[in-house]
Amino acid sequence: MYHHCKITPSLYFVNFAAATNQCYLTSLPPIFSRGELKGLFPSYDCPQCINRKEHGRISAARPDEKNIDILVTYTDANGAVRTRSINSKDLSTSWVWRYPSDEDGDHKKSSKEVEGKSQKPDKLEGTIDHSNGNKNQYGVVVEHKSASELHPIKLKRQRLRNERREWRTAELIEQDKEIENQIQDAAVERAKELDTTSKGKYNIWRKEYENPNADSTLKLMRDQIIMARAYATIAKAKNEDSLYDSLINHSRESQLAIGEATSDSELQPSALDRAKDMGHVLAAAKDQLYDCMTLARKLRVMLQSAETGLNMLKKRSAFLIQLAAKTVPRPLHCLPLLLTTDFFIRRYEEREFPNKEKLEDPSLFHYAIFSDNVLATSVVVNSTILHAKEPEKHVFHIVTDKLNFPAMKMWFLVNPPAAATIHVENVDDFTWLNSTYCPVLRQLESARMIEYYFKAHQSNSLTSGTDNLKYRNPKYLSMLNHLRFYLPEVYPKLEKILFLDDDIVVQKDLTPLWSVNLQGMVNGAVETCKESFHRFDKYLNFSNPKISENFDPNACGWAFGMNVFDLKEWRRRNITGIYHYWQERNEDRTLWKLGTLPPGLITFYNLTHPLDRSWHVLGLGYDPALNKTEIQNGAVVHYNGNYKPWLDLAIAKYKAYWSRYVMFNNSYLQLCNIRE
Repeated sequence: MYHHCKITPSLYFVNFAAATNQCYLTSLPPIFSRGELKGLFPSYDCPQCINRKEHGRISAARPDEKNIDILVTYTDANGAVRTRSINSKDLSTSWVWRYPSDEDGDHKKSSKEVEGKSQKPDKLEGTIDHSNGNKNQYGVVVEHKSASELHPIKLKRQRLRNERREWRTAELIEQDKEIENQIQDAAVERAKELDTTSKGKYNIWRKEYENPNADSTLKLMRDQIIMARAYATIAKAKNEDSLYDSLINHSRESQLAIGEATSDSELQPSALDRAKDMGHVLAAAKDQLYDCMTLARKLRVMLQSAETGLNMLKKRSAFLIQLAAKTVPRPLHCLPLLLTTDFFIRRYEEREFPNKEKLEDPSLFHYAIFSDNVLATSVVVNSTILHAKEPEKHVFHIVTDKLNFPAMKMWFLVNPPAAATIHVENVDDFTWLNSTYCPVLRQLESARMIEYYFKAHQSNSLTSGTDNLKYRNPKYLSMLNHLRFYLPEVYPKLEKILFLDDDIVVQKDLTPLWSVNLQGMVNGAVETCKESFHRFDKYLNFSNPKISENFDPNACGWAFGMNVFDLKEWRRRNITGIYHYWQERNEDRTLWKLGTLPPGLITFYNLTHPLDRSWHVLGLGYDPALNKTEIQNGAVVHYNGNYKPWLDLAIAKYKAYWSRYVMFNNSYLQLCNIRE
């Protein structure tokens, strides 16, 4: 350990060795020259100095006795820094004065004196040796004592400090390893939860995680706009016109800076400046207008107003979606017009399909499609034939209405599916299907139903009840929608038939469905219930005793759209009679609302055999979050819902499954501007 001595009137830093009680002058203040200091402060005599003088290493004469005050700064055994003042004449003879002129003599030792010791020469007058000492602010090299010269207590402290340093270093390294392992484990868990089917945001080689503060500026600006509107209203009420104008102007500028941005990266460069300016204005408004109760009351009014506006927008959106789902786009309206024109130009003998002998052959695979949409029906037929292993054994029975019958027939006459048999019929030609036999037709002709469907104030008002809006769809007025309950009457010679909706796409060979054992059931369908969803209580009114006494509210629902029907068992159990029974009791629509699924659930209650879910994947017409792998593995995908694939409303990522089976190079589609 070394101590510094302050000597007045001049300053000297003296190395003090506690073990030897010797103090060595090691530096000179820069304000004195070497010669001046020689004359002022020659070395005191001491035994060591006398010996050195005798050896010719000290050339200075014995100094005159003077009283020199010395300030000594040192560190005691407890580590505290202390200062004391002493006089030079009180110093023991072990204190030695060293001058720069004595550099050569004082720091040269004979080979005998340095034998067995490590040599550490002093570096004077600002000369630095970094390997042997540390430089202080005066350019002095502070010599370090060897471990053998230190006090045992200090050696013990030094050893304990080194041990604590090593222990702390090891502890920090271990903590770093633990933290690194935790980060790796967390990254692995997050990687397992990634949906690798979604493209764009993640891929298998690179994982990008969202910054939780990615929209902090955007949120701040939106909050500022809300507060500015609140303060602007209060300022207007208090006739603070200048503050009101400032708040409104800054709100408008902030809104323009935000634009349609959804994150900070999409904001304009000037957005941050706008936020700062708005902050200054809001601070001024707070100083002038802030009142807790007034501001809370205003924000509550704004919240209620926003909720009212949101509810109105929801109703308007529901109405417009239903309206768009009902409306036929111009290209789809053009297609049947062109086909109908060309159909009637043809000669009569050119209007018939070949292979009529296959229409009633029970050994073949028969499909029933009831639709008035030519393009949609063509996709169902094309996708089924493309995946069929033996297309010549497949027969398609298509029933449409009088308006679209020529167009439907003309399309398949011009574009016949390879080797398959097509049969197109007009539902109006079924003379047995009349109001006397069919309860639905009788109900549709009633004054109550006509009022429900055709009263303007009920059917097309934006603010009217939207809960029942979807049930006012014109498809419920068409018998094509209810014809599925009369399959044995439509096809009296067939024993089994596969019913397909026109909003489905076939992705695999459906031939194995005819060999499925229905185990005495009439209907083979895919169940749609998951946990508590899509069960009977969703479709039927169980507050009515007629329903609650006959059906289980937790019974699992199933899907219309791809159904295998055993027509022999159907006839034996008189399924059509069951349908008539319940349809007549729902004339006032108190058992279920309009549609075909609720009466289907009732009619085939305890008569439905569940098929494997991979046969029929639903939801492409309303659910944008379906599993991509499940869709690709499905034999049939169903666009049930309002977002049909031929409409602009369609969910974009699902549209390709349907459009790949559309013949866009067909001349009729090109004339009607039907493109991908």
